[in-house]
Amino acid sequence: MSAPAAAASRPSAPALGTLRRFILYVLLFALVSLAASGLGGLLGRLFTASETIAFNDSSSLALWLALTLVGGPLGAVVFWASWRLLADPAERRAKAWGIYVAAMYVTSLVTATSFGIGALASLAGGDTGSWKTSLAQAVAWAGVWVWHRWLLGHRSRGPEALATLPLVLGTVLGLVIGLGAGTNALAVLFERALGTDGELAAIGAPWWRPGLGLLVWTAGGILIWWWHWVREGARALHTRLAGVGLVAIGVAGSALLALGGAGVLLYVLLRLGLDRTDPVPVLLEPGPEALAAALLGTLSWLYHGQIARARPAPVPAAAQLAISGIALAAAASGIGVVINAGLSTATTRLGGTDATALLLAGLSSLAVGGPLWWFFWGPTRPAEPHGRRIYLVLVFGISAVVALVTLLVIGFRLFEFMLGDAGGTGLLERVRAPLGLLVATGLVAGYHFALWRHDRASAPARRTAPAIGEVLLVAGVNAQDLAAAIAEHTGAVVTVLPRADGGTTALEAVLPALEGLVARRVLLLAGPGERVEAIELA
Repeated sequence: MSAPAAAASRPSAPALGTLRRFILYVLLFALVSLAASGLGGLLGRLFTASETIAFNDSSSLALWLALTLVGGPLGAVVFWASWRLLADPAERRAKAWGIYVAAMYVTSLVTATSFGIGALASLAGGDTGSWKTSLAQAVAWAGVWVWHRWLLGHRSRGPEALATLPLVLGTVLGLVIGLGAGTNALAVLFERALGTDGELAAIGAPWWRPGLGLLVWTAGGILIWWWHWVREGARALHTRLAGVGLVAIGVAGSALLALGGAGVLLYVLLRLGLDRTDPVPVLLEPGPEALAAALLGTLSWLYHGQIARARPAPVPAAAQLAISGIALAAAASGIGVVINAGLSTATTRLGGTDATALLLAGLSSLAVGGPLWWFFWGPTRPAEPHGRRIYLVLVFGISAVVALVTLLVIGFRLFEFMLGDAGGTGLLERVRAPLGLLVATGLVAGYHFALWRHDRASAPARRTAPAIGEVLLVAGVNAQDLAAAIAEHTGAVVTVLPRADGGTTALEAVLPALEGLVARRVLLLAGPGERVEAIELA
């Protein structure tokens, strides 16, 4: 084999480094998790020493000892090896180290929260059976979380890549727990006020017991959210990941909770006024939870929407399009249900579904989603350029999936009817639900397809920029890393000219400087510090 062929057959140094980091940090993650679980089990044994039946628990004790005394020392050895390697700045910049710290940070936070808040909530709710063992696991995993929080902010060993990911994920976790538990806690209070808590009274438990446990969960979620959002500074982050979390969870998730609660609440009110076929307590049963979801979801939506509007583009436009998409889905679902209810009047059998209740459900969804979609989408306003084309493509994709599924269901029902397996129902009764959804999906897809064609026809002709062929990079000590990233991003040949003053420049500041350039040869000056300048050459 010739020398060039042999060199080509050997894996490159960056590939070997990536593989080595992957194996090392996966092993470290597994060993830390096993050791934390074993330590939690031993602490649980200690907390319940007076309650444990010794001859009936030897296998569990052996397992916890093995996890702690075998997994712990092995994990310490792997961490010591990782710690020595992290003295190299290139190791700190590697994404593998950032992914490990973020993954273990979030894992320990979720586990400690689940066990710790769950133990306190069980104790507050009157269940005193297993709270000590849960608290023991929470203590062990909380120690792991504190350790990795220290690693995250370490000056000489902390990760440089994905350093803000744990803060964003922690904020999302706290918000989800706080909103979910708060909605259920408020629903218990509304159930008591409306007198719809008959099930709890039948069990014999005090009505406030479930609410007290849910309040503990709510307080824990708010504390986690506040710690990451305010104390750790996630509120001031302007990264892409922070923008995605703000729009997807803070704005869209809260709006989904609010609109779902408002739709159900409107449905309950319409049934109370127009359809009294069921007793009033049955009609009111979904009302408390819907009211709680509407109130808390609206408050969270207003707060995060205000934050999103103050962020630079494209976050405000993305938040607006997210609300528009949610409202569009609600309105389209309402149209489909209304068509379903209309078709049900032409059938001889309703399959146990009351046509009036079905019609009111569709009207409720349409009444909530339709005006909100009109307000946020604004068909009469000029089009916003940020994200509009992506939004239209997403609508097409979702519409295609929904249409495909409904066509398959309709075909299945049709062939089932033709083969004689009617089951006492007519063909229209079988296909009316997917048929209504198919019609609504067709209307949505048709409208947005017309918009897409209009935008494409009216878009100004764009000048096609030639690809960058050569980059002369002037950079500091991380010039090789920057050169590899630039070559992968642009496909250009990169020539490195090292700076005499050294220093490093973040990759996030270098790549945007190459966007929009039309020259074949570019001189890229990286440094000193975060200063980046791109010069097009003849």
